[in-house]
Amino acid sequence: MAKDHGPSIKDDKLYEELRDDGASPEKAARIANAKAAGTIDHRGGGNLEDRTKDDLLEEARKIGIEGRSTMTKDELVEAIRKG
Repeated sequence: MAKDHGPSIKDDKLYEELRDDGASPEKAARIANAKAAGTIDHRGGGNLEDRTKDDLLEEARKIGIEGRSTMTKDELVEAIRKG
C-alpha cells in the first residue's frame, strides 16, 4: 500500500514508483497528477510512433521530461512511455 502523500498528490503509488526511479519530487508529482487526471494525451490509444515529433515534444514538455529538445523522435517516444 502506497503512503498517503496528501491532497497535492493524486496517485501516491505512481508518485512513489517515479521517486524510486530517481525522478525529482516535482517531476514525480506532475506525472502522477497528470496521469490521475487523464490529461496526458496518448492520441490514438497510445500509438506514439504515429505522432509528429512536435506533438511528442509538447507532451514531453507537459510531463516535465528533461533534455527533450535534443532527443530524437524514438527517444521521445521511449521517454514518454516511461513517464
